[in-house]
Amino acid sequence: MEEKRIKIMELIITGSFGELQLSELSMGELQQKIDAAEKGKQNPFSEFNDVEILMWYIHEQKHADAKNDRSDRTRREYENELRLFIEHLLQHGNEIGVDIEHIKEGSLFKSLEPRHLRRYQEWLVSSSPYVQKGKVYSPATIARKTTILKSFFQYLYRGLYIRTDVASGLRIATVRKDDRPDRDLGPGDVVKALRAFRNMEHHVMFGIVLVLSTTGLRNEEFCKLKVGDVKSDRILGGHYLVVTGKGNKKRQIPLKEKVLESIRLFRQARGLPVLAEADPAAPLFTTNRGTAFSPSYLISYMTKEFKKIERELEGIDVKLTPHVFRHAFAITSRLNKADAYDIMRSLGHEKLETTQIYLEKVFAREGHAINQWAEDALDEIL
Repeated sequence: MEEKRIKIMELIITGSFGELQLSELSMGELQQKIDAAEKGKQNPFSEFNDVEILMWYIHEQKHADAKNDRSDRTRREYENELRLFIEHLLQHGNEIGVDIEHIKEGSLFKSLEPRHLRRYQEWLVSSSPYVQKGKVYSPATIARKTTILKSFFQYLYRGLYIRTDVASGLRIATVRKDDRPDRDLGPGDVVKALRAFRNMEHHVMFGIVLVLSTTGLRNEEFCKLKVGDVKSDRILGGHYLVVTGKGNKKRQIPLKEKVLESIRLFRQARGLPVLAEADPAAPLFTTNRGTAFSPSYLISYMTKEFKKIERELEGIDVKLTPHVFRHAFAITSRLNKADAYDIMRSLGHEKLETTQIYLEKVFAREGHAINQWAEDALDEIL
């Protein structure tokens, strides 16, 4: 362990932090360190180094049932973002203004001050390599990056790994309503896409679009569906999907008969066994190679296939992604008089505020004063 510790410190000091894989460390070993510190009445992270505290923050098990902890996707997102932050500081420190005179206790994190995080945030928006390529980070991306950095450094401060609240240097990054990307798709737009794919007998895309727009599934939820997740409903009749969402929370989503039929046609087009004969653990939807979709591949596949019906989709200027059809489900549900709380539960949202973001424009138009005018209000003028 000591040899590994020396290697870690050398990597930090030489600016090669990212070369050591977190998987080389054992969570069991780290837990033993914390237990030993507790026994010795010390700070729980007193014997940790930067790589170890980073791993512990990302992979710490907080719940008795590990299924309720962060998903693998969230962990990867946090690890990638924090690695990028470290790489930026080590590779572009002078540009950012990381004026660290000496490394405290061999730790990059302990050597940082609030001004360094503020300067990093400013550099990210104005001068980072991404921006130098002529690109611009969206407000939502900056808000996400800021949230991850703030969460991490506040964790280090609360755990006494660092002695300065460096997260206080980060400026508030919020997403205004006008900054949010347009993801609104009405039922008429969904029908246009479905009709176009049906007319060309593209059962694969027809099935994908119909399932996404009638279930409100997240991209990752769709990709993880198994054959065994399609269940017969002995109470109400028909069928439903058992979906595992964020935080490994399950919800049941009814399937209209036409939607179930689209799934059957999808599988037939892919040469897959019928549902009754398929392995329950097999992917419900597959690529042409017979493997489950990944979230990124599903987006790229849909983008490619939508180009084949560009003419039929003329007038729709929204980038069509799985998430857009999740929005379409919420909008169509509201237009069909569904209660906002029912839509929230159907989408697997924790808070009504999140659902309201999906329905902002619908609510704005529903509540407009002109809707209270009498039908003949303009007769005298016109």
